[in-house]
Amino acid sequence: MGPPPRPPPRASGTPRAAGDVVPGLPVRLYSLAMVTNRFSDKCALVTGAASGIGRATALRLAEEGAAVVATDINAALLEKLSVDAAGLGGPVTVLAGDVSSEDGVRRTVETAVAELGRLDVVVNVAGVLSFSHTHELSLDEWNRLISVNLTGTFLMCREVLPHLLATRGNIVNLASTAAHKGQPWATAYVASKGGVLAFTRSLAVEYAAQGLRVNSISPGGIDTPITGAFHLPEGADIKLLSRVTPIGPFGSPEGIAAAIAYVASDEASHMNGADIVIDGATIA
Repeated sequence: MGPPPRPPPRASGTPRAAGDVVPGLPVRLYSLAMVTNRFSDKCALVTGAASGIGRATALRLAEEGAAVVATDINAALLEKLSVDAAGLGGPVTVLAGDVSSEDGVRRTVETAVAELGRLDVVVNVAGVLSFSHTHELSLDEWNRLISVNLTGTFLMCREVLPHLLATRGNIVNLASTAAHKGQPWATAYVASKGGVLAFTRSLAVEYAAQGLRVNSISPGGIDTPITGAFHLPEGADIKLLSRVTPIGPFGSPEGIAAAIAYVASDEASHMNGADIVIDGATIA
């Protein structure tokens, strides 16, 4: 079998479309070649970085040159991230921490600033999700989801604000399509992400005049450990399943990380108080 046919030549002066492959250059290398060093002089802190979207974001920012502190409660997976991040454009330092702990967040930020020297970008990804009928939802479980998803975002934002105001930096919070529509079996999660969305907008308005940008990303169904753990509560109405699953395939953590990198970059300098929904038309 001979080599695959070459695509027809482009007309002179026609720019390459995104995803075009340069002949003779491996696809992986070409994809990296398209990634600019937008963060080569930036320092970033990423929470929830041991897996899923947080991990992909830490790697993406480092790939684009940022010095990154990656934090998560799962120390074992953080060590794997550290190994996988070796050799990227910017260094990745891993730090175990719990965003739901006020003292823990304070120590995390102090350590990150001591390590990096300053903060330019903070990405709040840390989150938890569980499914149950609301009439069976315990107060402990409600408090756990609110504590990590919403209070954790608040605690981290409050702690990093002085540092980001000094550098005129920015925050990207992870909301969810759950903040935009009702979803069954996840009322605590929906409430927490609705709070993140409102909190993000309020923070943007409060500090815009001081040069701080605060935005959010609302993913739909993304192939992460959280969504992989989904199960229907006993006796759940199967007809409601379409409210929590995408129309087509699940998205990738890397796709969300790419959006986060854009929002956090200087290219998005006029974006403030905005939310980007990435969900494969689930709530369109």
